[in-house]
Amino acid sequence: MTVTLGPRAMRIDGPKLRKLREDRFWSREELSQKSGIHRDSIGRIERGAWPGGSYLPTIRKLAEALGVDPRELVAEEDSA
Repeated sequence: MTVTLGPRAMRIDGPKLRKLREDRFWSREELSQKSGIHRDSIGRIERGAWPGGSYLPTIRKLAEALGVDPRELVAEEDSA
């Protein structure tokens, strides 16, 4: 999967991440195990409490675990 989103930090759409996770009936722990991102970090991202945004490796890991295009996770104001 080749995705160019740029080198800067981008904000993940927390509610969308939560919906995608819950649609799969996964806990934060399960997504953590599948993505390699700590469950507490996933919780902060979902709540919008992740300061400064997320970097491409984090976005890619979450997207791959969820089986979605990484651009689906980027908040609209950052995806333009």
